[in-house]
Amino acid sequence: MPLPRPTALINMFSLMTTNMIIDSGSQLALQSPTEWLWRFFEWFLIDVYGTVMSLLSEVLGVRMLGYPYMQRAYLAAVCIGVIGPLVGTFLVHRQLSMLADTLAHTAFAGVAVGLFLNATLSLSLSPLLTAIVVAVGTALLVELLIEYAGAYSDTSLAIVLTGGFALGSVLITATDGGIAVGIDAYLFGSLSTVSKTNVGLLVGMSLLVGTLVTLAYRPLLYVTVDATAARAARINVPLYKRLMVVLTALVVVSAMQIMGVILVAAMLVVPVAAAALVATSFKQSILLAILAAEFATITGVTAAYTYGIAAGGSIVLVAIGVYATVLVTTKLTTTTSIVGLIPTQIRRPTDRSDKSIKADGGDEK
Repeated sequence: MPLPRPTALINMFSLMTTNMIIDSGSQLALQSPTEWLWRFFEWFLIDVYGTVMSLLSEVLGVRMLGYPYMQRAYLAAVCIGVIGPLVGTFLVHRQLSMLADTLAHTAFAGVAVGLFLNATLSLSLSPLLTAIVVAVGTALLVELLIEYAGAYSDTSLAIVLTGGFALGSVLITATDGGIAVGIDAYLFGSLSTVSKTNVGLLVGMSLLVGTLVTLAYRPLLYVTVDATAARAARINVPLYKRLMVVLTALVVVSAMQIMGVILVAAMLVVPVAAAALVATSFKQSILLAILAAEFATITGVTAAYTYGIAAGGSIVLVAIGVYATVLVTTKLTTTTSIVGLIPTQIRRPTDRSDKSIKADGGDEK
């Protein structure tokens, strides 16, 4: 069967999009802002993004691009590849790489709290909502411990990390393991469980995090590079430090549905570490880290579908492979440059066979 011509595909897509806007315009006008935004996102996800991916599936002959759950997985992966390094670059240069891992484990406790309350009190709380509340609260607590309690940063992170994971494990066992099945998807991540709600949350968080980092980029950079000089410049250092840890919590919670809480921290650290090996400026480090993360997420999601393996693990392994490749390439390039600077023949002044050595005007003996 011959494939449709590109012009016909474009005309069909434009006509369908126009009809969708006309048919839904009157309904959207009567809805609240939240409902309007959700309807707009559904329209974009299904009728714009979904249609484009389906057309690519037909043109390229790649069936998985036509499946709705894979379309959602790829969109989530692209978002993770942007916001992870965007926030992680500031964390790594502040030497707070373990903060992401700490917040991931406390987000696990937040998910356990939501599932526990739903099981014991017959509520219908979203585990992601409770995870956001717990992770943001924990992020502020860690920043206070580091700033006011006089504790070492790594000690504070270790205490909060183990405490959060301990709380989650206690809540799981308190219900005789009844919520263990529901929490597995948050622990290890899954492609099939990425719903429209999860993708909508991740897209919304991506827009929020990207906007805040763009608006506050300069003071965040000053605080990251030299907090003392930032205070001297009358920048509200505690405010921007808290802003960064809160953004980290939001990124962790948003990404854990596809990555899993065990591996989500890697996307805030590994691509940044790879970019730091070759970047010559802070902005370049962010850009290269995003490119490395996008390659890792898209490749990892594709491998997870192709071979039936965990998406989070696949993404992290690809990211580590990118880091190892950059590291080895950099080392080899540096070694080659150093060897090229060494003279091929080193003349020794004491070599009497060299007839070109002349007296310096003193005693020849």
